[in-house]
Amino acid sequence: MWKWEAERQPKAVVAIFHSAYEHHAWYAWLIEKLRSSGYHVVMGDLPGHGALSRSGRYHDEDFSQYYLYAKQVIDVAHAYNLPVFVIGNGLGATIAARTICRHKIECAGIVFVSPWIHLKLEPGKMTKALSSLSVITANVKLKHAITLPLLTRNSEAYPEMKDELPFSPIVTVKWYRDLQQAMKILKDPDLKLPNIPVLMMTGGRDKVTDIAASKQWLVSQNLSNFYYREWSESFSSLYFEMERQEVFLLTQDFINNSLRSIGYIID
Repeated sequence: MWKWEAERQPKAVVAIFHSAYEHHAWYAWLIEKLRSSGYHVVMGDLPGHGALSRSGRYHDEDFSQYYLYAKQVIDVAHAYNLPVFVIGNGLGATIAARTICRHKIECAGIVFVSPWIHLKLEPGKMTKALSSLSVITANVKLKHAITLPLLTRNSEAYPEMKDELPFSPIVTVKWYRDLQQAMKILKDPDLKLPNIPVLMMTGGRDKVTDIAASKQWLVSQNLSNFYYREWSESFSSLYFEMERQEVFLLTQDFINNSLRSIGYIID
């Protein structure tokens, strides 16, 4: 993982988790916005993503690796002895939520962007049939037909999402079964987030996730302090959308307000 430190006296640390098939370099714009606004940033690549994806053309990582990685990133963020915020996008939001719930990790706040609570766009035409078959099918490959135009309608952001690392939305049946299980566990009524501030943002024209399911999950957490914002014209990747400056400003306001609520003086 990598660390980017604030240009001036830091107010907090932000740990970022990217979505499936992405890697940290996509988030250079967001990282720089946070760093220049007074926040340290900690981020890496999910197991099997980024540089590690060079050696593989599909995803079959065990989800336990994702959870272990997420715990390590948050632990590194806490090592600064500053308030810690978590930003999770897509699958990254799901992994972060599961990790925080399981370990009862106390953070100053969490930002969930288009979390994968329930998918509208599933991998493979035969996914439901394959996911119920025996372990013999575990290594069968499925294409998750996510493309950049499905993530954002902002074509000016596409160069940020394209580089020498492949965008490979190919998964195994086992990976997809693990994803289904992860989403199911997260909706367990006995598994709750700690009572900390949460901001959830979704896109009203999201092609990938079911935003109604995401909103329902957020409400079911019974939090004392949560905010929900639907960007009516946006797709799922809000930090790449045409409104991303406004999305960032809302993120920043949430972080600063959360800091004020625990006694920090924010200029």
